[in-house]
Amino acid sequence: MAEPSQPPAAESPGRPQPGRPAGVIYRVLAVVVTAVAVVAGTAALGALTGVAWAAAAPRALVMVVGRGSAEVVNPETSAFIAADGWFALLTVIGGIISGVLGYALAVRRHGAPAMAAVLAGGVAAPLLARWVGQQFGTAAFNSALAAGRVGMLLHAPLVLGGTGALAFWALAAGLTAGGIEAATLIRERQAARARVPSQRRAPVTGAEGAPGP
Repeated sequence: MAEPSQPPAAESPGRPQPGRPAGVIYRVLAVVVTAVAVVAGTAALGALTGVAWAAAAPRALVMVVGRGSAEVVNPETSAFIAADGWFALLTVIGGIISGVLGYALAVRRHGAPAMAAVLAGGVAAPLLARWVGQQFGTAAFNSALAAGRVGMLLHAPLVLGGTGALAFWALAAGLTAGGIEAATLIRERQAARARVPSQRRAPVTGAEGAPGP
């Protein structure tokens, strides 16, 4: 007599399933690749911001007074303050852009690790922007100073006066991405509440119109 076939054993929740390690590795790699791409893209945007800073910010006019030395023509010039202001403005704009793009392309899908990458890029980008912006015109300026042609007028290269503006990028990026995330969660909760049917029900009536038990 043939033995009855036994039903397959139920899969235990704690038992490793085929393909699960591969899926975990794939998700981890996806998060890592996304984080690296976010940081690299933000750094590239920082380099472009440095170019924009060099193009937009005013430069102080100086006069060569000797070999290797120069003096500002107008000691009351506002060029240095204006250059810092331009840097702060451009880094805030860059932070907003990177926050929007970072949320749309990474944070919405990968969550906290992607947000950490957005903030890490927000730290690296202004440093790169400062370095790129300060390189424009520096070589020509140093060459003119080395020549020592007294009385020659030059535009001084950009120099960021304070370091506080370096924090604006990460702050703007974090507030932008975090604000979008908060608004999205609020909107999703409101939509979920609107889909929940009303719990109020009309009383059930019997055959003769009397309320049922």
